[in-house]
Amino acid sequence: MAEHAIEANFDGLVGPTHNYAGLSWGNVASKSNLKAVSNPRQAALQGLQKMKRLADRGYVQGVLPPHERPHIPTLKALGFRGTDAAILTAVAKSNPVVLAAVASASCMWTANAATVSPSADTADHRVHFTPANLSAKFHRSIEHVVTGRALKSIFADEAYFAHHPALPAVSQFGDEGAANHTRLCSHYGQPGVELFVYGQAAFDESAPAPSLYPARQTLEASQAIARLHGLSDAHTVFAQQNPAAIDAGVFHNDVIAVGNGNVLFYHEQAFLNEQRVMADIRSRLTGVDLRAVRVSESEVPLADAVASYLFNSQLLSSPEGGMLLAVPGECREIESVSRYLDQLVHGDGPVTKVEVFDVKQSMRNGGGPACLRLRVALTDAELAALDTGVLMTDALYERLTSWVNAHYRDSLSQAELADPMLLEESRKALDELTGIMGLGSIYDFQRG
Repeated sequence: MAEHAIEANFDGLVGPTHNYAGLSWGNVASKSNLKAVSNPRQAALQGLQKMKRLADRGYVQGVLPPHERPHIPTLKALGFRGTDAAILTAVAKSNPVVLAAVASASCMWTANAATVSPSADTADHRVHFTPANLSAKFHRSIEHVVTGRALKSIFADEAYFAHHPALPAVSQFGDEGAANHTRLCSHYGQPGVELFVYGQAAFDESAPAPSLYPARQTLEASQAIARLHGLSDAHTVFAQQNPAAIDAGVFHNDVIAVGNGNVLFYHEQAFLNEQRVMADIRSRLTGVDLRAVRVSESEVPLADAVASYLFNSQLLSSPEGGMLLAVPGECREIESVSRYLDQLVHGDGPVTKVEVFDVKQSMRNGGGPACLRLRVALTDAELAALDTGVLMTDALYERLTSWVNAHYRDSLSQAELADPMLLEESRKALDELTGIMGLGSIYDFQRG
């Protein structure tokens, strides 16, 4: 008999250097807001409010910490020398794009933090974590070390949790984490189907590939993670993303599809071979039938799906039955999407409620509600074994809200990234945060 299990969502706490540098080629929203003035305080508070609303509804909600930014060790590795202030001045003068990269708060999108396989699927019956190498983008490729430290601190008990290093940081093994990974199952504690979606087969030059924007996830990376996690063929499906969708701005699969339980909510242009993908999932899903909620181009044009981030919503099992779709506010600003959502909840499908969340600061940089969270299915014993200092409660919400208000700026321009005081403010804030959350010394500046 399968153990009782729940799905916990671990959201990334937006960092003090949240800014709009337009670093992500292929992410339309990120590019369109290049050099706009951001509001780090508002962004962090919006994220916390989202977490608190879901925790209040009974969902297990965790918090993952931001990273140290600007990241001086990376600049030193690139040959910059001197005091921290001198290094920031030098890089701002010689290459402001590099400064923007090492100051990015992109780790807030924890759907890219790692790929997670629950114990019901793995050979050793432990929860497995592999931090994403994010090798497609320089500003994100520096994240996996601290991400790994944070995950090991939170999920520390080796009897229940297994941690792997990131894959080799080369294009052939480009890995973007859970943003290209969905798990479907009858119950969270039952063996399920892990759907790995890739953009390109790196070692097959004849394979279909996008022509405008890069494919960030490779088949080879997805296969390597499945091997590392001890997944069997009976638990895995590898599906290629539609290259045309990538060229339309769908840089990760979670911008065009989201799954939960036995429900897969997706746009008709999500997959290169839709019929084969659905057949593969159905042949491997046990104990329940797949409920595929397919959105046609005539219902929601692909451009509207990308602009609204309809599919970058959270699909959550509701305690009273049915499923809740937690959407960004932009979904109600685009007519075709808003109309579709009204039809969705009034039909006889699995989605019974739509709720709007304001994450506009994140959305302007190309990340919706689903980008902000990493899903981890946990049995009761595994939940009891993790560090509870990261789980959202009334007390933690109040402490983190006060912490943000005390340490975050309410506006940040690109020019201010070179301000030594911003680095000092950020380090002071993060040092206090590790104490609040009980994480230990996960940051380079804490480790000497």
